[in-house]
Amino acid sequence: MSEPGTTPDDSPAETETTGRYLVLLADDAVAAGTHELRRVAGISTASTAEAAGVDFAGAENLVYDRLGVAVVDADTEQAAALARAVDEPGPIVALEAERRVYAISTEAPDAEVAAPAGADESRFTWGLQAVRAQLSAATGEGIRIAVLDTGFDVEHPDFAGRAVTRISFVPGESPDDGHGHGTHCVGSAAGPREPGTGPGYGVAYKAEIFTGKVLSNQGSGTDGGILAGIAWAVSNNCQIVSMSLGATVRPGTPYSQTWETVANRALAQGTLIVAAAGNDSKRQNGVIWPVGHPANCPSVLAVGAIDVASALAWFSCGTVDEIGAVDVVAPGLDVYSSWPRPKNYNRISGTSMATPHVAGVAALIAQATGARGWELWARLSQSARRLPLPSTDVGAGLVQSP
Repeated sequence: MSEPGTTPDDSPAETETTGRYLVLLADDAVAAGTHELRRVAGISTASTAEAAGVDFAGAENLVYDRLGVAVVDADTEQAAALARAVDEPGPIVALEAERRVYAISTEAPDAEVAAPAGADESRFTWGLQAVRAQLSAATGEGIRIAVLDTGFDVEHPDFAGRAVTRISFVPGESPDDGHGHGTHCVGSAAGPREPGTGPGYGVAYKAEIFTGKVLSNQGSGTDGGILAGIAWAVSNNCQIVSMSLGATVRPGTPYSQTWETVANRALAQGTLIVAAAGNDSKRQNGVIWPVGHPANCPSVLAVGAIDVASALAWFSCGTVDEIGAVDVVAPGLDVYSSWPRPKNYNRISGTSMATPHVAGVAALIAQATGARGWELWARLSQSARRLPLPSTDVGAGLVQSP
């Protein structure tokens, strides 16, 4: 799924873990759960209290109140005690290892890629045209999109005067984007329609932008950092969270119970989580890999990628078993968008690039209809353009602006 993750046989590497743990707490049981963590394992936690702008990266063991999940360090004995607590009635309902996750793109960020053949990008990018954003009266105004990625170049000239709220959940790194992936994703979701140079490339060009840096300047992060970003987004009333990141999963691997519950709880609070399906497939060789983590959770909207001809991108992961499914697709091949200065623009590929297109369309629908959470998901799926491709690869189809 990620650039660093291939084995010698060129198949995706096994998922890496950090040595830390995610502890899922029962519904409305944060206080009881934190007490139980101390009682059974001697683990003290700090509550985020979900105040807007809190630096959630400031403590080792944290409980995210609005999500009902803790991220903790635990030695072997403590982990065993927590595992026993899961098997008994009480507020601790699941325990799992924290994973490492990566930015999802298909080539090095400094690669030079030409515009796709046959695309007229004299005014708007082909991706923006494919989702019909340029024909929509909606602008995204009044809607908040949180992009959880490698940060954002807030001094980019195309975003002068825009409302941008930034925070870093990567220890020792500022919210600035030292990688490029995050700035590119922000551009597709909410960049300008009339930049100073080149085609317009932003779907929800008047949306309010929140950027949580959950991936380092090298493009890697952890479950805990992303959960911190989701907690921050929910506490700031962001209607959409865009996550172009993930970890590879092998066929038959169960989705995360913790992540599924977190995504469901976020939806119930009006926040839709949109995530990249992954880039592990090699369809030109007949190889299809399953949707990665956390997009494989049923309550996370999983996004696949298409090219300018509405054909499925060769790298796009698909539905290969009963675990994980592609829900919708969007433009993801040779996508032009913003990039950190001094380059300012770049053209890259991946389900990462498709994901912010979906987040932008979701923002337009949210503005136009007032839909939030599950209703927004339903409207996004119902209005998608059906494609002559298997639903296991494209779900409901290509998202369309209202």
